[in-house]
Amino acid sequence: MKIGVTLNDGKGLDSEVCAHFGQCSHFLIVEAEGDKIKSSKVVENTAVHGGGGCTAVTEILQYGITHVIAGGMGMGAQNKFAAAGVPIFGFCGRAEDAVKELLGSKLGGIDPCKDHGHDGNCGH
Repeated sequence: MKIGVTLNDGKGLDSEVCAHFGQCSHFLIVEAEGDKIKSSKVVENTAVHGGGGCTAVTEILQYGITHVIAGGMGMGAQNKFAAAGVPIFGFCGRAEDAVKELLGSKLGGIDPCKDHGHDGNCGH
């Protein structure tokens, strides 16, 4: 399993999950086997947020991810991930906790962002 997580900064597993997929500064790419994290790396999100045509989807898919975790995500990005067969999950908190919950089958889906001008808090 290869998991992509949106981050607020480049601190990796210690970072907070970014509240909005397309506006994250970095992605955490985690390789996991069973319920264990094998490796992780932080990569910069060089894509510009493109609203419904979210170019960040293309950016993160280049890393071969099989699952995505974000605090929130617009419908355009959700549709692109669905078309790519990549399930998405919602989480608010530390990236390492998010990954562990996903590996333990404790994460649920994600609701679409109601607006893109939110205040950066989870649950927007």
